[in-house]
Amino acid sequence: MTTHASPSPGPHTSSAVPRHGWPAALAVVLAALVAMGAVAGPGLWAAGAAELPDGGFWRVLAATVVTAVGGSVTLSGDAGAFASSQAGLTVMPLSVTLTGALVLGCGFLRPLRHGPLGGRALGTWTLAIAVPWALAVAGLAVAARDTFTISLGDGAVGGLGDLFGVSPKVGFGTDVAATVLVGLLWLAGVLLLALLVAPRRASAGRWSRAGDAVRPVARAAVAVLLVLVAAGLVAALVVAARGDRPRAVCALVLLGLPNLVWLAFTLGLGATWHGRLDGPFQVAVPRALEEVLRAPGVSTLDVRTLAQHDGRAWWLVAVAAVLVLAAAFVSAARTPGGVRPWVHALRTAAALGVTVLMICLVGRISGHYGLDLFGLGDLDGRLSGALLLDPDTWAAVGLALLWGLVAGFVCAPLAARTGARRSDRAAREV
Repeated sequence: MTTHASPSPGPHTSSAVPRHGWPAALAVVLAALVAMGAVAGPGLWAAGAAELPDGGFWRVLAATVVTAVGGSVTLSGDAGAFASSQAGLTVMPLSVTLTGALVLGCGFLRPLRHGPLGGRALGTWTLAIAVPWALAVAGLAVAARDTFTISLGDGAVGGLGDLFGVSPKVGFGTDVAATVLVGLLWLAGVLLLALLVAPRRASAGRWSRAGDAVRPVARAAVAVLLVLVAAGLVAALVVAARGDRPRAVCALVLLGLPNLVWLAFTLGLGATWHGRLDGPFQVAVPRALEEVLRAPGVSTLDVRTLAQHDGRAWWLVAVAAVLVLAAAFVSAARTPGGVRPWVHALRTAAALGVTVLMICLVGRISGHYGLDLFGLGDLDGRLSGALLLDPDTWAAVGLALLWGLVAGFVCAPLAARTGARRSDRAAREV
């Protein structure tokens, strides 16, 4: 008579959950927040935020992390009886966002590295991360508020201000409840994406079978975004080594490098953005981009307008084409056999379309400030400014879908003919 020993509890059963419960979840959340602060802090220092009075640096740091997870910071102004002021800012510092997403995603997948958790165990693990995350975001939202006095300088405006005792102030704050809600939605997106790109052994049941279709193209899309950031980092280091505004370059890298390189990727695909850069705003972006944005009024930003200032802008099209084709080829090679080229083309198009849609949603920027003294406006051009970046979103997504369809049709049979496509069994083990 043959007996079958019952399997002992292992790391891929629900018995592993207590070892990855609340303490481990708290460690994941703290690691993500520390990493985000470690990126945002030096970036803000390079941008000059360390000079803010009365501990303002730490409040701005909290506000930066809040905006990095999708929260909004509202600005308010008070210029007294003789002046009016206005300000507004909508921007995500995507270097900080990307850092937090990578740390949270890796921490979330850590218990799954030896095998999947059951549905209930996975839900418990997700909840264990969500609760301290919500509390941490709420605390940051409460801390992200302050008021600063704006110096009018020594010019004509400064003289009038001193004469009439005008001391304009600008403050910022957050809606705590809305920030927590958006922060939880951001967390849900990060954890879902982590599951989509996780190895097959980290998922089970129907989720695993569904993941077989999504995983190769999702991994390829994430790889494209990370390659763009890595290339942008190398280019920024070269620029900084030449001594061209090293502090400004450092601030850009640590706060908004993905904002720039992902924008460039969409431009290479043919997308159009509208932008404006006015006033004393100083940003360490390529000179051609700054010249386009500083044109009078709202400028049209695409490869053609960039190439009018620097012909090398046409290389953005070549870079985008290489990245899209490489992503389509690699995802085709990692897709189990039997998938028809048109199916792979649709999957590639969907992945690229979602990627570009995400870039358009998180990459838009709207910022302005202004002081009007005695109805005279900004006399010396230092007390007002505007920064705008806004995409033609659905046109960009449509172009991405077209690129994805073409790349998928071209690369699926190419991967099969060159023998790069893995067998079903090997693909499932990835």
